[in-house]
Amino acid sequence: MGLTRQLRALWYVGKQYWDRAHALIQTQDDADSCRIHAHLHRLDGDLPNAAYWYSRAGLGMPDCDTRTEWEQIVTALLARDSDDAGRPSG
Repeated sequence: MGLTRQLRALWYVGKQYWDRAHALIQTQDDADSCRIHAHLHRLDGDLPNAAYWYSRAGLGMPDCDTRTEWEQIVTALLARDSDDAGRPSG
């Protein structure tokens, strides 16, 4: 199983490659991508832009630190991918 675009972007975030992560995620409109996009702008200190992307994801600004948020997003996406892998197709 390959990594989704969202998980690849988060991998780049974990490796401190902000630009690569942003390039992968910036053109995506789904809620997960918008949340990751928000996280990226929170990391770079652009909080108004982050707030915009959190709202696009249907979320508010998190109360936790950025590392904890990163871990929460990764955990949620991996759990969802794991659930999807166990479901029969069709």
